[in-house]
Amino acid sequence: MKRNVVGFALACAALASCHEAPGPDRIFVSNEASDQVDVMDGTTGREEGVLNTGRRPRGMALSPDGATLYVAASNSGRIEAWNTRTLRHEGNLASGSDPERLAVSPDGKSIFAANEDHSAVSYIDVASGKVTREVRVGPEPEGIGVSPDGSTIIATSEVASTAHFIDRIEGIVRASLPVGSRPRDVLFLRAGQEAWVSSEQRGTITVFDVKQERVIATIDLVAAFPDLENPQAVEMEISPDGRRAFVAMGRGDGVAEIDPVSRSVVRRFPTGHRTWGIDLSPDSSRLYAAAGLSGSVTIIDLPHNRVLRTVKTGGKPWTVISVRR
Repeated sequence: MKRNVVGFALACAALASCHEAPGPDRIFVSNEASDQVDVMDGTTGREEGVLNTGRRPRGMALSPDGATLYVAASNSGRIEAWNTRTLRHEGNLASGSDPERLAVSPDGKSIFAANEDHSAVSYIDVASGKVTREVRVGPEPEGIGVSPDGSTIIATSEVASTAHFIDRIEGIVRASLPVGSRPRDVLFLRAGQEAWVSSEQRGTITVFDVKQERVIATIDLVAAFPDLENPQAVEMEISPDGRRAFVAMGRGDGVAEIDPVSRSVVRRFPTGHRTWGIDLSPDSSRLYAAAGLSGSVTIIDLPHNRVLRTVKTGGKPWTVISVRR
């Protein structure tokens, strides 16, 4: 059922934040339980609109210019294109079966989708909206990322606990390497020389040397937070200057900050229950965290390392994308 936008706005009007001026960015929050993407002001959390999508929207990605939001409507078997400024639906792209997470090529011409129930990665041509290639990988692929130079795709198999290194041009799997159980996300660092793969169930991040395709370190959130009952590792982000990295902690109900140089855990920000998706504001002053089981989005002030506010969205928010206005 679609959420009543007017009702949400009235509830929001009771908050002081609703009277603040709009911030410099807006955020898009995919809500897999209500078949929509919530559009909110990045500073206040105030509702600005709703994108009524296909069934079970989960992964999202931006075009390089930030003008188009791509949404994986998993249970509708398609990728939707939305204008981030007008909030208009611009069309649908083929995706392969059950797309979960997406990655956009650096030139914006291709999208790569992890097809969870098809054990494949689909190459999608943005101009034609058609699938041009499928690369078979391990069962239930979820995490996917493309290197900054566009040469390497890494896809993760949830069931096989494996990271697949794919030659983007040749469309072949160069290597399949073990990682922690239930790998969820892929993050490229150091201009693509290094890649992190998060493990939800094990609560670790496996660090790879991309060129040599070998493990060089493991970051262990379980060891870093011995007092937490269930620290996990899901979606990851890094600031543009490469100095601060963050990982959503799933049922650990927080976001951990990691020093990318020492790979040590710096701190934890408390968030809602089952924090799955995170994103940084364009100026890196705020971190957004979507929590599926508490139906909320937490806004974190990074210069002062404090939680600004938590906004109730209802449903099951899955991930979040921030866009400059």
